[in-house]
Amino acid sequence: MALADDLALALDPAQLMAMGGTPADPWQADVLRSDAKRQLLLCSRQSGKSTVTAAMALHTAIYQSPALILLLSPSLRQSGELFRKVAVLYGQHEGAAPSDASTLLRLELRNGSRIISLPGTEATIRGYSGVGLLIIDEAARVPDDLYRSVRPMLAVSGGRLVALSTPFGKRGWFHQEWTDGGPGWQRTLVKATDCPRISAAFLEEEKRALGDLWYRAEYLCEFTENDSALFSYDDVMRSLDAGILPLFGGV
Repeated sequence: MALADDLALALDPAQLMAMGGTPADPWQADVLRSDAKRQLLLCSRQSGKSTVTAAMALHTAIYQSPALILLLSPSLRQSGELFRKVAVLYGQHEGAAPSDASTLLRLELRNGSRIISLPGTEATIRGYSGVGLLIIDEAARVPDDLYRSVRPMLAVSGGRLVALSTPFGKRGWFHQEWTDGGPGWQRTLVKATDCPRISAAFLEEEKRALGDLWYRAEYLCEFTENDSALFSYDDVMRSLDAGILPLFGGV
C-alpha cells in the first residue's frame, strides 16, 4: 500500500470503505469518525449498519494495534455473517497489515491485533479481557444478563462499546439504553427512508406484505408494542409510582 493511502486511512476511517469501492453514507462516515466511547446504532434492515461496524473493527485492528476486537451476536450464524463482512473488507486492504492467522470466525494480524467473532453465550466470552472494541450485533435480541456480563471487559482497557440493531419491542437493555440511557451514549437513527439504496416502491411492497406493526419496526425503527399484550408498555410505566412502598418486604 502506498504511504499516502496508508496515511489517509489512518487519519480517516471512512476512507476504508471508500477505497474498498463502497463509499460511506454520511451517517456511516459520522459513526466511523466519532470518538464516542459508547454508540447505539438503531438502524433499518439493509441500511448498512453491519458494513460500517465491520469497517470500524478492521480500522481499529490496523491502526490501534495491538487491539482485541470482539464481535458478539445472538447466534453463531449471525456472528459468522458479521465476520464475513470484516474478512471481505480486509481482503481489499490486506497490504495495510498482514495477517498471521485467519479462520471463519477469527483474524489475527501481525501487529498483534485480533478480531474474534462469538455467539451470544456467556460461556464463550467470559474469558476475554482488555477488549479495545466490543461490537454487539442484533443488540435488541441479546439477553440483558449477557449484556451486563460483557460490560466489565471494558473496565481496565477503557475500550469502546458499539451496539447495533433493529428494534425488538419495548423491552430489554437496548430499548432501555436508547430511551433512558443518559448522555453517555451517542445515538444514531437510520430509517429505511433515509437509505438511498432502498426504493420507495420496495418499501410500499414491504408495508403491504408485513403489515403496519412489523413494517414500522423493521424499516422505520420504531419500538412497537406486542399486539398480543394485555397492557401497553407506556400504560405500565405510567402506573408505577416510586413514592409508594411495597406491600411486603418494604422498609
